Amino acid sequence: MTLLLPRASAQMFPSSPQLGQGSLPLSNSAIEFLIRGDSVWVAGGKGLDLSTDGGASWRHFGDAAPFDKEDIAALDGHGPVLWASLAGSEELDDGTRLPKGLGLAVSTDNGATWRRIMQPQEAEGDSTITVQYGANRIKGLAITTPINNITYDVAVTGTDIWTANFAGGLRRSSDGGLTFQPVVLPPDNLDSIDVDDTLSFALSPVDRPDFWNAAGTQKGLRGSLNHRVFSVLAVNDSTVWVGTAGGVNRTTDAGRSWRKFSYANQRTPISGNFVVALGRNVVNGRECIWASTINALEALEFRAVSYTVDGGDTWTTALRGEFTHNFGFLDSIVYAGTNSGVFRSDDGGRTWLNQSVFVDQVNRARITDSRCYAVASQGSRVWLATADGLVTTIDSPNEPFGRNWTILRAAQPLTESVKTYAYPNPFSPAAEVCRVRYRSDGTGTVSIRVYDFAMFPVRVLVQNAARPANMELDEIWDGRDDAGTQVANGLYYIQVTVGDADPVWTKVVVLQ
Repeated sequence: MTLLLPRASAQMFPSSPQLGQGSLPLSNSAIEFLIRGDSVWVAGGKGLDLSTDGGASWRHFGDAAPFDKEDIAALDGHGPVLWASLAGSEELDDGTRLPKGLGLAVSTDNGATWRRIMQPQEAEGDSTITVQYGANRIKGLAITTPINNITYDVAVTGTDIWTANFAGGLRRSSDGGLTFQPVVLPPDNLDSIDVDDTLSFALSPVDRPDFWNAAGTQKGLRGSLNHRVFSVLAVNDSTVWVGTAGGVNRTTDAGRSWRKFSYANQRTPISGNFVVALGRNVVNGRECIWASTINALEALEFRAVSYTVDGGDTWTTALRGEFTHNFGFLDSIVYAGTNSGVFRSDDGGRTWLNQSVFVDQVNRARITDSRCYAVASQGSRVWLATADGLVTTIDSPNEPFGRNWTILRAAQPLTESVKTYAYPNPFSPAAEVCRVRYRSDGTGTVSIRVYDFAMFPVRVLVQNAARPANMELDEIWDGRDDAGTQVANGLYYIQVTVGDADPVWTKVVVLQ
């Protein structure tokens, strides 16, 4: 496939990130894992974290360029090459926030050094582009802004980098990221395309009534939902699966032809055309493709997991009603990270076990928001990225999945001068919980009480409770008093008494 279009702006800025280290990840809002041998990379709200010892210690990539504490929206790698997409948002005059693509970060030495690439887009001032697809000159909408041009997914092979973008569509780089070229996918009214076809449609994620149509005969450039891309899975240099707002697309010849699978074009279809995640495992030589398929426009569509074992010819649905964010695999076992926690199936998707309660039996920490955004396995260890921190467990014949959970939550360490604190501060009980951090002593008992601004007692969180000795621990306050009533906005004092020591105090602001 040959492309003719203005060169996409993909300037490179080489840089090396400043490393930080700690015993915990930097962020509690991870959205992606990348497992490489004994290394687990975690992408999230403050850059990248790396652990090579099962989570006992972490190196942080994100405090400096090229990450600059930006959110990471996607992460993938091939060999020593790693790619991450940077994401943010921009507030409009009316207060609305729109997602914003902030570029890509690439490392070619297993993460030792990184460089940043500007968000791939067309030159400012361009309105349309032309993409050569076989003998066809496909007219496309030029994407000249990072707003809504966020890269939601990345797939890396030995020769190409594929990116899934809302506005920018599917893009591919075959020159190590120097340029990213738009890839032609079927429009909404076609189920397949081939370079040998005679085609006339526009490559655009939206309608543009003010632009000339694909044939150049009248005003009205027609967009396609199938050109809004959210997920990409590269099996190898030739076979790539792409999830869009119009269904699942597959090429087996590196993009010369595509076949589209939608809710409407098969007898046993996917459950919905909005495809937010793709996954793949191979069991006994049989490949299974997993897709998170959310209802889009059709009334009968529904959110579920759709999977195929015959290359997309037929699909089976499972987990009806669940919003799945991502998939993980341990040989034949599949995990689905959803808004309801994690689901596990060891029989090819026929039955599922749900886990939504995560409690660390060692330090008594618990996850208060079980939404699970990512799952990955590292040997028998399974990693979960929840909305409230990282969780790991073992899944093996000797230790059933979920028997013991280890919770890793980011928190500032205590010091001699700061023996306790509450976080977040201020906090909104309607949206989150407040955690009171302290260090237990040799006695292993603690009492924590909350008082209002006038020092009237509000809540006894724990009373002479037994806790592991000599550990930094958290106790949770949900913003309610002893009667279960939500407290009013204001300043609250928290008294922490560990063993026989004198009490220490901290304060927190409740702000609804």
